[in-house]
Amino acid sequence: MIDFNQIPKERIIFKNELFFIIKDQFPVSPGHLLIISKGIKKDFFELSLEEKEKLPKMIDKAKQLIKQEYNPDGYNIGMNCGDSAGQTIFHFHCHIIPRYKGDMDNPRGGVRGVIPSKRKY
Repeated sequence: MIDFNQIPKERIIFKNELFFIIKDQFPVSPGHLLIISKGIKKDFFELSLEEKEKLPKMIDKAKQLIKQEYNPDGYNIGMNCGDSAGQTIFHFHCHIIPRYKGDMDNPRGGVRGVIPSKRKY
């Protein structure tokens, strides 16, 4: 199991007072980043109001970092909150997943694909 408190400093590509950004160790696509809370919060719903207010700026920063190295055609932004949602590391992290034309046959439905039978509508 990954312990976000044990991430070596050299893996951190950006940080502010509340969050840090790393490259995902098991990327879904080239450029996949994680935004991780410095404080131990189980998921998005445990973030403070200040953290929730500042998270969009970190998402924008992650996009900027991805664009420096890659040229994606779109993005999926996701957070798993709870066992039933697939969360396996109970320390807040937000996935910024770059998407590329042709990376799957039909991306229609995007994040709805977490339940495959509900992806297409």
